Amino acid sequence: MSFTVKVQPSGHQFQAEDHETVLAAALHHSIGLPYGCKNGACGSCKGKVVSGELSHGPHQESALTAEEEANGFALFCCAKPHSDLVIECREVTGLGDIPIKKVPCRVASIQKPTRDVAVLKLQLPANDRMQYLAGQYVEFLLKDGKRRSYSMANAPHEDGPLELHIRHMSGGVFTDHVFNNLKERDILRFEGPFGTFFLREESNKPIIFLASGTGFAPIKAIIEHMFYSEIDRPMTLYWGARTQADMYMKELAEQWAQIRPHFKFIPVLSEAKPEDQWTGRTGLVHQAVMQDHPDLSGHQVYACGVPIMVDSARRDFSAQCKLPPEEFFADSFTSEADQK
Repeated sequence: MSFTVKVQPSGHQFQAEDHETVLAAALHHSIGLPYGCKNGACGSCKGKVVSGELSHGPHQESALTAEEEANGFALFCCAKPHSDLVIECREVTGLGDIPIKKVPCRVASIQKPTRDVAVLKLQLPANDRMQYLAGQYVEFLLKDGKRRSYSMANAPHEDGPLELHIRHMSGGVFTDHVFNNLKERDILRFEGPFGTFFLREESNKPIIFLASGTGFAPIKAIIEHMFYSEIDRPMTLYWGARTQADMYMKELAEQWAQIRPHFKFIPVLSEAKPEDQWTGRTGLVHQAVMQDHPDLSGHQVYACGVPIMVDSARRDFSAQCKLPPEEFFADSFTSEADQK
């Protein structure tokens, strides 16, 4: 059975089958609802149900609390309609002309700058150029039918292999394979691009980039895209890690800060080791932002990394630093355990 879904405030509408999620139906009809993980873990697709009925599949409590659900909010990535719907949700423009496709690729190189981070470069078939927006991700297609998502770490204007940053999750089906068995010239398959974590170029507001761990990957792509496009909005990158060794491309960010007058880099360590002889910032990375920017009302924030960091930043920046909720853009990196 098919139902009509109307989106406010845009007035757009589309048809959704009762067996598909609201998000899947919207994307099928080129309606740009925001989303990240597509599995009920990150909360990026959260919106209000104005009228109609739907039901949720499995999802994380942190992404949609029982109180939020009782107040009419829904996660459109895992919600299926039972009637016509009217929903309230921000729409994202700029996605319609980029095709989503399945692509075979060959491993060009694997480098391991730290014991638990791999920089994977993938060569696409000859004459096949990947179209995507800086900040988007692809989903690897595994033999058991499961998928694993990773963001492109290089900007789309670059020729050559796609670059991905992969953190090893012990016991993870895909990351164990990457760290223990994957070799150069091996073949992988992925589908993409996906996601609505990309630069809103219509704005001229200063930007705070907030990364934890390998959340640096899509932010690196966005920053390099801005440099290439000569977008000179003031931007500050706060990159949080446990130890100095975990900040696996710190020298690159430092180089940007040296040669780009409108770019600042502030590394933050939460568990600095004595041998690090660390004299920089310590503590939680989102709290470092709040210390430096008690008033974020005139900024945009792009945050990427572990869910607890993204959720804390979203909550605290809005409640304590006057950041408008619509100016917070995020990609929450769910673990393999979240995706089972």
